[in-house]
Amino acid sequence: MRIGILNGDDIGHEIVPETVKVLQAAAQVAGVRIDWEPIPIGRAAYDTLGTTMPGDTLQRLGALDGWILGPIGHMAYPKVPEAPNPHPILRKHFDLFANIRPVKSYPTLPSVHQDVDLVIVRENNEGFQPDRNVVAGSGEFRPTHDVTISVRVITRAGSSKVARAAFELARARRGHLTVVHKDTVFKLGCGMFVEECRKLAAEFPDVRLDEAIVDTFAMRLVMTPQRYDVVVTTNMFGDILTDEAAGLVGGLGMAPGLCAGPSHAMAQATHGSAPDISGRNIANPYAMIMSGKMLLDWLGRRRGDAAAIAAAARIERAVERVIAERRALTPDLGGTGTTSGMGDAIAQAVREA
Repeated sequence: MRIGILNGDDIGHEIVPETVKVLQAAAQVAGVRIDWEPIPIGRAAYDTLGTTMPGDTLQRLGALDGWILGPIGHMAYPKVPEAPNPHPILRKHFDLFANIRPVKSYPTLPSVHQDVDLVIVRENNEGFQPDRNVVAGSGEFRPTHDVTISVRVITRAGSSKVARAAFELARARRGHLTVVHKDTVFKLGCGMFVEECRKLAAEFPDVRLDEAIVDTFAMRLVMTPQRYDVVVTTNMFGDILTDEAAGLVGGLGMAPGLCAGPSHAMAQATHGSAPDISGRNIANPYAMIMSGKMLLDWLGRRRGDAAAIAAAARIERAVERVIAERRALTPDLGGTGTTSGMGDAIAQAVREA
C-alpha cells in the first residue's frame, strides 16, 4: 500500500515521524509492504515553495491509498492567497465525509472516568461550519453591521453516508449505535439526519439503535460515558462533543482521529500544532500514532488485507502495553519521557508483541 507523509506544522514534525516509525515496525513484523511518499504541506512548504498547498499535492495524494497529516497551525499563516488552510481543501476534494474519533481511558492514566471505550462519528462536510456547506464563498454573511446570518446545510446523501459508516463501525464493535440530534428544534435539518439513520436500521438488525437529544447526551456523556459504544451526529455537534469526550480521558493528547471517504482516508489527530512546545521533544505522540493505526486498519479492511488488520491490532496492543507499564511516557501523561523515546518504546513493543 502507498501512504503519504504530510508533517504539517510545529509538533507535527516530531509526532508524524514517530507514527511512521511505529507503523513501519508493525508492517515489517506482519509482512505488509508500505511505500511511503513524503509530501510538503503547511508552513514549511510556504517557506520553501511559496505556498502552503503546492499545486501538485492533490494529484499526488490521489494516487495514494491514504496519508498521515500532522496538525496544521494555519492561524499563524500569512494572510495571503498563497497560504490557505490545507485541511478543508483535502477534506472537500476527497470527500472525507466521516470523521471517526475514538475515546478510550487507560487504568494507569488519570482521567475523569475509567472503563470508557466509545467512538464518535462526526459528519465532516456539511453543517454550520462556513467552510464546509457551500461550493464557493461562505455559509456565513453579514448583510448589515448589526446582523449576521449563518447557514446550516444538511443533505440526505451526506446524512446517509455518515450513518452507514457508523452502522458498519457499530456492527464491528459492540453492536450499539446512538444517534445524537436536536430535532425538537431543528425539525427539518436534524429531522432529515435522523430519518436517514432510521432508514438504514433495517439493513443492520444486529445493531441496537437509540437516539438522544444533544443537550441530554452532553450531560450523560459527562456522567456515564460507559453506556455508549458508537455515536453518530452532525458536524457542529460532533465538533463539540468529541472535545468534551476527550476531556474525560485525559485531553486532546489522547484524541486520535481518521477522516474517511469513498476511496481515501487521512489519519489526523484532533489536537492542534502546539507551537508553544514545538522543538522540545516533549509532545505526546499517542493521538498521532493511534490515528495511523486507524488508517492501517481502514486500509486493511477496505482491501481485505488480513496482515494489515493484524498489524494495526499489534500497534494497539503495543500502545496499551507501554501505557500500562508507564514506559517512556511524555510529561503530559505524568512521565519524564520524550516524544522520540515514547515512539521508540511503542515500536519496540510492536516488535515484541
